[in-house]
This record gives sequence, structure tokens and C-alpha cells, in this order.
Amino acid sequence: MPLIFYSVAGLVAYLLGSIPFGYLLVRFFRKEDIRQKGSGNIGATNVIRSGSKGLGAATFILDLLKGCCAVLLCGTVAARLGLAPDVRANGISIAALFVVLGHMYTVWLGFKGGKGVATAFGVFLALAPWAALAGLGVFALVFAVSRYVSLGSILSAVAFPVFALLMPHAPRTPWATTVLFVIPLIVILKHHQNMARLMKGTEYRFGKTDRSTRTTAA
Repeated sequence: MPLIFYSVAGLVAYLLGSIPFGYLLVRFFRKEDIRQKGSGNIGATNVIRSGSKGLGAATFILDLLKGCCAVLLCGTVAARLGLAPDVRANGISIAALFVVLGHMYTVWLGFKGGKGVATAFGVFLALAPWAALAGLGVFALVFAVSRYVSLGSILSAVAFPVFALLMPHAPRTPWATTVLFVIPLIVILKHHQNMARLMKGTEYRFGKTDRSTRTTAA
């Protein structure tokens, strides 16, 4: 039973995470392919840079919600099935990881997607809300000072596991704790091009109108 539950949780979470809201919103409302705009990324930042703040905000919220929903849905199903607490915790952790992977490598767009920041934030809000809010505070501070979305995302991802260890949350099984480190790590790794541009001083600074500078943050 646990193996079946883990497999279904991972598959459903991956398919949920694979819904490319940024791509769909821009395609539906503007009849454009967001992959042909700015950085080519399907995340909220690139949607905003393409000239639609409203669609960018909607993309962020929807990407966040699919992270939350994957975790909460898995927990609800596990409770209804009467699964043991450790099985439930591990299933939730698997769902958390795979919903983020689904966003990053969506099956509907040739296994290419976004950076997973909003979806990971949604996952963290469901798993460790106080640590997630503390990480959001780091992002807000870094962004306010630097105007770099990518730098704020990277540093908040670095800070989140530390906050998660220090602040109360459940569950705390070995697998659940591991996932709280793995998700921020893959988010950071997805920003490798941004880190290279930050080091070169060529990264896009939010609010600038220089379209020659390209970024894949979000």
C-alpha cells in the first residue's frame, strides 16, 4: 500500500505541477507564445517583463497554488485512507518534490518549464509556513536593495532550509527533512545561468527597460 500511495502521489503531483499557467494565460489572453518573449521562461517574472503585470501576478498565484494543492491534497487523501503518520509524511514529501519537478520539466512543453520559485513557495507554505514566510522576507529585502529577482530567489532558497530547521513545522521525518533541502537546492541549480550573469554584472535588474539583457529568473 505505501508504495502504491507514493507512486500515485508522485505522478499526480507531477502532472499538477506540469500545468504551464504562464504559457496558457499569455496564449489565451494575448495570443502569444511566452517562450518567444524576453527570456523564453514561462514563469511570472518573464510574463511581467513581456508587458502584462496582471497576467504575471496571476501566473505567480496559480503556480503557488499548485504547490500548495499538491501537498494538501496528498495529506487529505492519506488521512482519508487512514495511512500511518510516517507513510503520510513521506507521501506528502514526495508530492512536494514532484510538483516542483513538474513545473520545471513540464511534459506538455517538451520537458522544459520554469525555475520553480513560486511553486516551491507554495509547497513551503503548506509544509513549513513560518519558514516560508521568513524566506519571503529574505527575498523581499534582497529584491528591495538589489532589484534582482534572481538574487532574491537564490538567497531565499539558501535561507529557507535553515529557517525550516529552526522553526516549528510538521512532519519531521528523515525523508521530509531531506526534501526541505532538496527542493531549494534544485531551485538554486535552475538559476545557474542567472548566477553566471550576476557575477558578470549582466543580469537583468527588475524595472529596467533594457531589452538586450536577458534573464531566466522566476
